[in-house]
Amino acid sequence: MNFSEVFKLSGLLCKFSPDGKYLASCVQYRLVVRDVHTLQILHLYTCLDQIQHIEWSADGLFILCAMYKRGQVQVWSLEQPEWHCRIDEGSAGLVASCWSPDGRHILNTTEFHLRITVWSLCTKSVSYIKYPKACQQGVSFTRDGRYMALAERRDCQDHVSVFVCSDWQLLRHFDTETQDLAGIEWAPNGCVLAVWDTCLEYKVLLYSLDGRLLSAYCAYEWSLGVKSVAWSPSSQFLAIGSYDGKVRILNHVTWKMITEFGHPATISNPKIVVYKEAEKTPRLAPGRLAFPPPRAAAGVASPAETKYEIASVPVSLQTLKPVADRANPKIGIGALAFSPDSYFLATRSDSVPNAVWIWDIQKLRLFVVLEQLSPVRSFQWDPQQPRLAICTGGGKVYLWSPAGCVSVQVPGEGDFQVLSLCWHLNGDSLALLSKDHFCLCFLETEDRVGTAFGRPGDHT
Repeated sequence: MNFSEVFKLSGLLCKFSPDGKYLASCVQYRLVVRDVHTLQILHLYTCLDQIQHIEWSADGLFILCAMYKRGQVQVWSLEQPEWHCRIDEGSAGLVASCWSPDGRHILNTTEFHLRITVWSLCTKSVSYIKYPKACQQGVSFTRDGRYMALAERRDCQDHVSVFVCSDWQLLRHFDTETQDLAGIEWAPNGCVLAVWDTCLEYKVLLYSLDGRLLSAYCAYEWSLGVKSVAWSPSSQFLAIGSYDGKVRILNHVTWKMITEFGHPATISNPKIVVYKEAEKTPRLAPGRLAFPPPRAAAGVASPAETKYEIASVPVSLQTLKPVADRANPKIGIGALAFSPDSYFLATRSDSVPNAVWIWDIQKLRLFVVLEQLSPVRSFQWDPQQPRLAICTGGGKVYLWSPAGCVSVQVPGEGDFQVLSLCWHLNGDSLALLSKDHFCLCFLETEDRVGTAFGRPGDHT
């Protein structure tokens, strides 16, 4: 495993291009485009104000830079660096901006969600979509880029409109049986749309492309409901994370629950491997005593090296007691993600913040638990194989695969705190993002993965 030098960054804005050839990053009002392999700067663009959001077009030929404070979007071309486009929403303001799947239209959401403006880069035409709903996830495109589903709110009622992305014509419009719709998401195969209600009402609805209600699922009533939702890449399973600390898996045939995964604070099953992160104790030569560092060196605290140890069951995980009189309590399943082959599901319970749970979807059972020394901030699967990267806001990155797991210190001067991470398309490198910097981590190729990870007996 190798690391690049450290580069400047602002706002955690760093993204690989869809084709994997380029890496875009932002430093205040500048957009920097680098070659992924050499990390040499290919293009340097200057925007009118500090950039708050960037997004590649699907073909990787354009980059969108949104400046929400100014209500403006600037678009840059990689093929023609002298060409650029500026979109000004004026007094309507701007709260969100994204590409359409064809990479030639930009969708801007105005302040107070009054409308969505569709701007065409080819014809310079403008279209308007009224009544977009202000919610957690109100826009979803099918994977093939043909359709867009939009959550709407009009006359105190939730609706969903399905548009054809080629000409933005309305294909279907239907009411949803929700009190206060919180999010929508297409299945990866584009055949089913999942719609979930506010956390005050446990309800998940499945609709077909033509607006027919296929199924409605409710696990319980009179308590906080759905907190997170994820489709498996195969579209066979829908995982629903709830405030009761359980993940429920629905199947794509009957849309009934096939199992539920609890997240208890104590692991007692001996078949489950529990990896605990622990600080390494320095090895001393026989007869040598450990002394504290001299005063000159004491001010510079070098980060402690850590390793994973296999804990013997029963294992008690660190839990967080939620504050009862505060909004958004730290309970329930705050994050969940399927591996690219749909074999594994990774979850995080907000009341057990230091742990990542990895479930075997083939056998529908808990497979591994990783307990970190600090709360888990983010995790993401390798796009090419079942390998999970984890960060906790410290100076390390953690990797798990079925072969084992490893803790790696990010080298370099100063304190590089990994707040977020993102994989390259090929899974051979990983961008590690801190508040003011980023670096790339280059991993072993697949045929050497077995030697790069410690197996359960190795205590790596």
